[in-house]
Amino acid sequence: MAKIKHNNFIDTVDTVFSNAKEKGILHLYAEGEYLNGRTIKISGNEMLHFGTTGYLGLEQDQRLKEAAIIAINNYGTQFPLSKTYLSHPLYAELENKIEQMYGIPPIITKNSTLGHMAIIPTLIRDEDAVILDHQAHWSVQNACQPLKLRGVPVEMIRHNNLEMLEDKIRALSGKSNKIWYMADGVYSMYGDYAPVQDLLELTRKYPQLNLYFDDVHGMSWKGKNGTGFIFDSIGHMEENIVVVSTLSKTFGASGATFFCSDLKLREKIKTFGGPLTFSAQLEPASVAAAIASCDIHLSDEIYRHQNGLAKKTAHFVGLLSKTSLPLVSDNDSPVFFIGMGTPATAYNFTKRLFSEGFYLNLGIYPAVPIKNTGIRITISAHNKIEDITKLARAMDHQFHKAVEETESSEQKIRQAFRMDSKTKLPAKEQQIEQLKIEEKTTITDINKQEWNQYLGIHNILDWEGMQYLERTFSNSEDPANKWDFLYYIIRDQDMQVLLMTFCTIGIWKDDMLSTESVSRHIEKTRKTDPMHMTSKVLSTGSLFTEGLHCYIAPGHPLAEQSIRKLLNELEEKYNSLGADMLVLRDFEHGFRWDELIRNQGYFRIDMPESCVIEEKHLLEFENYGSLLSTRSRKHFNREILQYEKFYDVEIKDCLNKEDLDKAYDLYCNVKQRNLSINTFSYNRQVFENMNSCANWEFIILRIKNMPSCDFIGIMFCYKNSSNVYIPELIGMDYIAGDGFNLYRQILYQTIKRARELQIGRIDFGISATFEKKKLGASVIPKTAYVQARDNYAMELMQTLQNETNIPR
Repeated sequence: MAKIKHNNFIDTVDTVFSNAKEKGILHLYAEGEYLNGRTIKISGNEMLHFGTTGYLGLEQDQRLKEAAIIAINNYGTQFPLSKTYLSHPLYAELENKIEQMYGIPPIITKNSTLGHMAIIPTLIRDEDAVILDHQAHWSVQNACQPLKLRGVPVEMIRHNNLEMLEDKIRALSGKSNKIWYMADGVYSMYGDYAPVQDLLELTRKYPQLNLYFDDVHGMSWKGKNGTGFIFDSIGHMEENIVVVSTLSKTFGASGATFFCSDLKLREKIKTFGGPLTFSAQLEPASVAAAIASCDIHLSDEIYRHQNGLAKKTAHFVGLLSKTSLPLVSDNDSPVFFIGMGTPATAYNFTKRLFSEGFYLNLGIYPAVPIKNTGIRITISAHNKIEDITKLARAMDHQFHKAVEETESSEQKIRQAFRMDSKTKLPAKEQQIEQLKIEEKTTITDINKQEWNQYLGIHNILDWEGMQYLERTFSNSEDPANKWDFLYYIIRDQDMQVLLMTFCTIGIWKDDMLSTESVSRHIEKTRKTDPMHMTSKVLSTGSLFTEGLHCYIAPGHPLAEQSIRKLLNELEEKYNSLGADMLVLRDFEHGFRWDELIRNQGYFRIDMPESCVIEEKHLLEFENYGSLLSTRSRKHFNREILQYEKFYDVEIKDCLNKEDLDKAYDLYCNVKQRNLSINTFSYNRQVFENMNSCANWEFIILRIKNMPSCDFIGIMFCYKNSSNVYIPELIGMDYIAGDGFNLYRQILYQTIKRARELQIGRIDFGISATFEKKKLGASVIPKTAYVQARDNYAMELMQTLQNETNIPR
């Protein structure tokens, strides 16, 4: 089975975070000997603090501080014993007061993350199913992973997509007992809400549906006794609803709470709920502070706090409404997200606000899609009205400067967030007016000699190869194999080519670069729904080709501007097409313009490595084994040369109908077994067009001395006019070739054929790099850059990856 190096999600996240850290925006340290909530000192600079999640400011309340101090003096810094055995003396009072607040006895956990880990595996039965909102907090999603060990279905829907939710409910209803939908009450990035009333209506329509809410960001600033957004929305607790809330953040202390109306279930979780049993309990200081906060929540004082915060958030909303700042979610929560679009604009804007004395949070991938990078601002009781006014003015002023300096526009940002445009702010055109861009839809409109000079020297990218691709894929009736083509040429004032590329628009499988186990899981659904988990993609290059798809003039003073111009053109096309993803591929590691592209809203991913056999190996073919390493030479002599005698090899320029049928069957045989790069299978027209194109030829292998032996292996090879040989596809009969090292022999015969043709390079493609290296191929790491409308597909792939890694 062909193996490839799959992209690692953690590596992608690390790259994004490391870049932000280098800009001085993430992984910072607060300084000073005390905190007051209103200001914060970072790198020696005193800044107004608009990044807290302590919305009511209770963490600085003197009563909570004094209660914590007294508790430490009386009981010590901790009570090192599991609550299963014994709770320290303050716990009973805290539980009693929380029950007074909610009218329901709580379960108290160390924090919400451990709470979810304790609650979810106990709450969800083996016969149940789970549906996650894809923006539900990481702690909820992570706590669901152990459910898969027990065979519990864990599905995911796009954020607040009730139509998708209903489809999932219907699909699960016949094979599950309870169906749990898990969501946040208030989402921590955009500050938007779960559609609670619509969800309650769905529970009435589907009695199997149960609701699990994480409401830690809705706590205290909303609801009777500050019990939070969810309790304020539902009115009373039904048996099909559970809620996790918090004693930290707005509550001002530490810990988390769990509520359900089923007292039997509550006792079961409390008796044996993982971290509840085996983890340490809350420190006496935290419990005492929480008791002091409960006293505030149980008095009318909580409403004065809520009203005071509401006035400040309303003031901020009023100020924002007078600006063109792209506010992503307009509601009355204290969380605000201003869209920046690209990381470059967000970094620039954040640094500008930092320099003016305002601290706020960066919202970046994977918390939000990379092109939906933005700034999260939180309003708290600590902020004074004049602080908020200054912030709004500074934001309005610096936003336009950041947008201009990073060559973005308000229109682009609003497009990225699918918002209505208010005004159009043209990007600053630095030297771009010196550039001319040509857009074509067919290779026949491009000068053949010029195309071959810059891009035609690679892979199947010469002028004739592009004609073949267009003829094969532009007119396909199969939507999985139908592509539209776009060609871009950017020139300077002297008409010199600065940049040349081509793009295709088509349907990709979302799991194309996922592991084989994930693809096998998804392919089960595709048997009845072929377009399941697919996306419309605008990509440089095509899925049929690999290698250099974009020429950029080396050393030209306007090279950077030409890249920016191309990115602008592609983004406009991406938006006008309504595509789901925009992909730039394939670039070698260390690509000079890496940071420029990432700052424009792309994240970098590893692509499968590319294999090339260079000219020196082909010129010295008679002594080919001597060119290999000692280890590879032994492999070559033992596993390849020793088996060559068993084969008859034939080169054909054209196949008759019977041979073409056989060739297509052998291709399908390989494709169906190999999901390491999961693309759609090519239809027969792809091979019929090869048969009528002079640049294609076919290397056919038969076993010698076998009566009526049909060929058992075939390599479909393209002869690039620039002296490059491309073994594009392979077909094999695994049963007939068993014991004859068929795959290795096909690779070797391909090398021999290139030498016979005196061709200078073989583009050996991707996958099976280990086998190709043993035959002298150089392995070239490749990367790509990706934008996506949202993170749903990527997060689902990651979830499925975790699931398929579970041992059975």
